[in-house]
Amino acid sequence: MKHWIQINNLPIRYKLISHFLIISIIPIICLGLLINWTVERVLEEQVNDNTLQLISKVNKSLEFYISNMQSLTYFIGFNEKVQQFLAAEAAPNPANEYDIQRFLRDFTTLSPEVAGILIVNSNGDYISNEFFAPSTKDLTEESWYKEAVDNNGIFTIIGQPKDRGLSSLVNYQNDEVVSVVRAVVDPYADEVLGVILIDLKQRVIKETLVDVRLGKTGYLMLVDDQGRNIYQPNDPLIETIPNKWITGQDSGTFSKEVNSQRLQFIHQKSPFTNWTTIGVFPAEETIFEIREIRFYLVSFIFLLMIFGIQISYFLSNSISNPIAQLMQFMRKAESGEFDVRYREKRNDEIGMLGRSFNKMLRQINHLMSLTKLREKEKRDAEFRSLQANINPHFLYNTLDTIQWMARKQKASDIAEVVESLAKLFRIGLSKGRDIISLDEELDHIKNYLQIQKTRYRDKLNYQIHVGESVRDLYVIKFILQPIIENAIYHGIKERRGPGHIIVTVQEKESKLSITIEDDGAGMTELQLQEMRQALNEAITRTENKGETRDKKGYGTLNVQARIQLAFGEGYGMHIQSEEKWGTTVEIILPMLKDDTGLLKGDATQ
Repeated sequence: MKHWIQINNLPIRYKLISHFLIISIIPIICLGLLINWTVERVLEEQVNDNTLQLISKVNKSLEFYISNMQSLTYFIGFNEKVQQFLAAEAAPNPANEYDIQRFLRDFTTLSPEVAGILIVNSNGDYISNEFFAPSTKDLTEESWYKEAVDNNGIFTIIGQPKDRGLSSLVNYQNDEVVSVVRAVVDPYADEVLGVILIDLKQRVIKETLVDVRLGKTGYLMLVDDQGRNIYQPNDPLIETIPNKWITGQDSGTFSKEVNSQRLQFIHQKSPFTNWTTIGVFPAEETIFEIREIRFYLVSFIFLLMIFGIQISYFLSNSISNPIAQLMQFMRKAESGEFDVRYREKRNDEIGMLGRSFNKMLRQINHLMSLTKLREKEKRDAEFRSLQANINPHFLYNTLDTIQWMARKQKASDIAEVVESLAKLFRIGLSKGRDIISLDEELDHIKNYLQIQKTRYRDKLNYQIHVGESVRDLYVIKFILQPIIENAIYHGIKERRGPGHIIVTVQEKESKLSITIEDDGAGMTELQLQEMRQALNEAITRTENKGETRDKKGYGTLNVQARIQLAFGEGYGMHIQSEEKWGTTVEIILPMLKDDTGLLKGDATQ
């Protein structure tokens, strides 16, 4: 809170500069951070998507070669002479074997990616165009043969061969070929007749992967389902990739710290070959592009901030300087120099404020002149008022003398009337107070009713009921007498026979309620509506005193206007009346606890 007060005490120039900087620079910085985050995320997603698309195309190429090998195994297995050899029902036929070898050489000629083909029957005899095995070697005991038999005719990728008892004319190394096998099964006896083995040149795989570059130094590598490398380039960023990094995921991305360098890995597994193609590249190559974009972005924000500060300073001065000038004029006006004027011509709010300031000074000068004139008139009025107050006091003293003389002459009825009239004058004076106690106001109307009772005798009867909880309250003086006067002259007087006036004073909904009820002539519906309308417009109608005094009900409107001016529109009079049945007037007032206007129940200071 203390810091906030210190901010409020800053000059408006600094507040405006801060405001302009906040609404201009902070959004720019936030926008820059958002753009940086978005670009970084989009670039990373694009790199990953493009790499995955590239890996997907590579996998399709590899699947094409492997699928071709699968087709060769079926095509070879369906050959009639090959089926006769696999059946091993007779002794080997050299002519038949020669035809099979020539048949196999045709495949290696048409498919240069094939390194060699070997056919082995269940007796261990074999035919090949490239492979040779020692005569003492039983090929049916080889691991690749057994794996083919276990898969029962399903095409199987063995991968790079290891410790196999075969040699070839070209003498390919184990890491230069990839072997595939398929067992040929007799569909009627459901027995394995033999196995076909084909070696795929690893060069084909290398040619598919070697030309693919990821960034500047990134590359693709290929591993089998056991995590063994099928292909990787020379001088790789990582020698082997642990199988646990990619196990359980067909595709994905991850990064690892390798030899103090952060590497990004993107991999995808081929469902046909069960091989996983992995893209490997340094993470900093992507970050470099992001840094370049970030550099241009920061430079742009920096330039905007420089221009924003200058524009903020200019705009703040254009607002604060005229305000500072107005403050100087106001200080001069505070010291009594009312002839200063704001001269700058502007059509904005500051210009309007300056013109209002000039108008205010002119009005102050005018009011000062009027004040001087009114002070003179006030002194004259006080002198006349002093003379006028002599007459009521003189009249009150004279009535007191008449009362004393009437009692001395045994004229008690005259004495009572004179005494009531004297009390009316005494309460009317009230030492100049506008708010008197409720008891004084009730005494006032009692005296008034006593005087009227002397005049009307048995025609006028009255009762006054006062609740104990309201006796110590205060009210505006002279609010009951005009209402009771109307009840007598327009109600009781106009009816036949004796009339009654009942005054009830009580607390009602935390307010003071005074009800004056008579059984006089009452009002017609039209008269009642006109009276209610007049009460709603009491303040407006009583302002034009010369016009209103000549009309009936001025005293009632005057009471209504005095109450509402003193306490607000929530207080005042409410009238109910019915012709030939009488009228009820309820006056609602606040619960005043003393003559200062303090409400009852307010805490004392």
